[in-house]
Amino acid sequence: MSVMVARKKVVRKWEKLPGRNTFCCDGRIMMARQKGIFYLTLFLILGTCALFFAFECRYLAVQLSPAIPVFAAVLFLFAMATLLRTSFSDPGVIPRALPDEAAFIEMEIEATNGTVPQGQRPPPRIKNFQINNQIVKLKYCYTCKIFRPPRASHCSICDNCVERFDHHCPWVGNCVGKRNYRYFYLFILSLSLLTIYIFTFDIVYVALSDDSAGLDCLPDSQSLTVLTVLEVLICFFTLWSVVGLTGFHTFLVALNQTTNEDIKGSWTGKNRVQNPYSHGNMVKNCCEVLCGPLPPSVLDRRGILQQEENAAQEETCTRGPSAQEPTTTKGPGGQAEEGSTQQDGSLPHQSAVPVPSLSNTEMPEEKQLTTGELPVLSQDAGQAEH
Repeated sequence: MSVMVARKKVVRKWEKLPGRNTFCCDGRIMMARQKGIFYLTLFLILGTCALFFAFECRYLAVQLSPAIPVFAAVLFLFAMATLLRTSFSDPGVIPRALPDEAAFIEMEIEATNGTVPQGQRPPPRIKNFQINNQIVKLKYCYTCKIFRPPRASHCSICDNCVERFDHHCPWVGNCVGKRNYRYFYLFILSLSLLTIYIFTFDIVYVALSDDSAGLDCLPDSQSLTVLTVLEVLICFFTLWSVVGLTGFHTFLVALNQTTNEDIKGSWTGKNRVQNPYSHGNMVKNCCEVLCGPLPPSVLDRRGILQQEENAAQEETCTRGPSAQEPTTTKGPGGQAEEGSTQQDGSLPHQSAVPVPSLSNTEMPEEKQLTTGELPVLSQDAGQAEH
C-alpha cells in the first residue's frame, strides 16, 4: 500500500494577469516592461541633486543660510516619493472579460445588430450612456472583450484598458490613470519647483564664486565651477519641458479633463459638446481630481489564484508481522495456481481471480470526465483573477 504526499504551490493572481506589465516584490510593484527611460529619469534627478548637495549647498549654507539645503532636501524627498508612487502603482487597469462574459456580450451584440451580409462592414460596437444629461459613448474593446467605462482607453504599450486613462508616460515607466494621476501631477509640480530652486541657487553660486576668499574652504574651486555650469545647463533644458508640462496639466486639472480627451478633442470638437465631468468651478474640479477618494485596485494582484500540485512523494508502508505471503499450490492438472491462504479456510479473495482488462473505448464516461471537464475547471480557475 502506498500513500501519496503532495506539496502544493500557491499561485498569485499577478502571475497570470494578461497584458505587457512587469511585477516585482511578489506583485506589490507594477510597471510597464519598457523601463529604460525611467532609469534615465532617476539618473538625472539623483545626479543633479547629488552634485548640488555635495558642492553648492556647502558654500551657500555658510555664506547665505543653512535653510537652503534643508528646503532642497524636502523638495527632493517629496519628488522622489511621488515618482516612485506613480511608477510602482496600478494606474487603474480594468480586468478582461471572462470567457462566459465575453460570449454573452457577443450574443448581445449580434442580437442588437442582426446578421451582417458578407462583404459589408459591421456597425461599430458602441453603447450610449448618459452622464449629467450628456450622452457619452462607450466603445467596445476587442482585446479585453468589454465595453470600456467612460473616460477609459486601451493602452497599446501595456496592452490593458485603464480607467480614466490620461497617457502613457515613459519617463515614469507606467501608465497614468485614475489611481496614480494625482501622484503624477504632484511629481511634476515638485520637480518643477526643485529644478527652479537648484537653477536659481546655481546662478547665485556662480555669481558669488568671483569672491575667491569665500571659496578658500572648498578644494579645487575651478572644478566646482565647471560642475555648477553643467548643473545650470541640465536645469535650463529641464525647465522648458517639466515646467511647461506642469502648466499644461494644471490647465487640465482646472477643467477636469484628461490628456487623451484633450488630444482627441472630445469636448472641444465640431459639435461643441460640454464636458459632463466638469463642475464649472476650477476649485471643485481640482478638489475632485487631487483630493477625491482613491478607488482600490480591482486586480487583487496578490490574491491567491489556485493551488497546484508541485511534486508527489510515494511512501511504501511496512508490512506487519501478520501479513501472509502468497502461496503456490498445484492443481489437479499439475499446474501451479496462485492464491492467498486464508486463515479461516474460505475461498480466495476476489482480486485473485483474473479479470479481463477494458479498453479505452469501453469506458466513455471516464474518458469524458478526464478530457472534457478538467480543462474547463482549470480554465475557469485561470480566469478567476478577472
